[in-house]
Amino acid sequence: MPQELDQAKMIAAIRHATGDVFSTMLGVEIKSGEPYRQPCRPEPANGVIGLIGLTGKWTGTGGVTCTGDLARKISGQFLMSEFNSVDQEVLDAMGEITNMIIGNVKNALEEEAGPMGMSIPMVVFGHNFMAGTTHSTDWVVVPFACDGERLEVKACLSPQPEKPTRRRPGSAMEG
Repeated sequence: MPQELDQAKMIAAIRHATGDVFSTMLGVEIKSGEPYRQPCRPEPANGVIGLIGLTGKWTGTGGVTCTGDLARKISGQFLMSEFNSVDQEVLDAMGEITNMIIGNVKNALEEEAGPMGMSIPMVVFGHNFMAGTTHSTDWVVVPFACDGERLEVKACLSPQPEKPTRRRPGSAMEG
């Protein structure tokens, strides 16, 4: 098993999934920026981050981050409503948007990575917070321009260590 998924395929999957969700579910066009790698230990952040765990032969996390203002705008488009603050409805909408984007990324990567399961989304809003993973793999981050603001979709995946097969006592293979 390779130690890293093909980064170009991961970037293409993120761009395609994000573009599809924004155009079909939100009626919003977004523009992809230059992808980059982010260390697994992030800097303090502000805004909204939606995270979903991925598990299978490859494990990791996918996420969507943006400012609180952009989260309100995106959620408003999604729910056909207006939001004056980041409230529970906005967090729920961002969780569903994260679920759709990362779910589509997962589906696109399964050909190379094998079947993967997904956790339910967790969404955090705040100022000067840090959200990280226990993986030592860097994030692949694809920034997008949306309504004059920045949205980032990112993923970090690493191979799950193979478990040794155990023999039962008294089996025919014992010598």
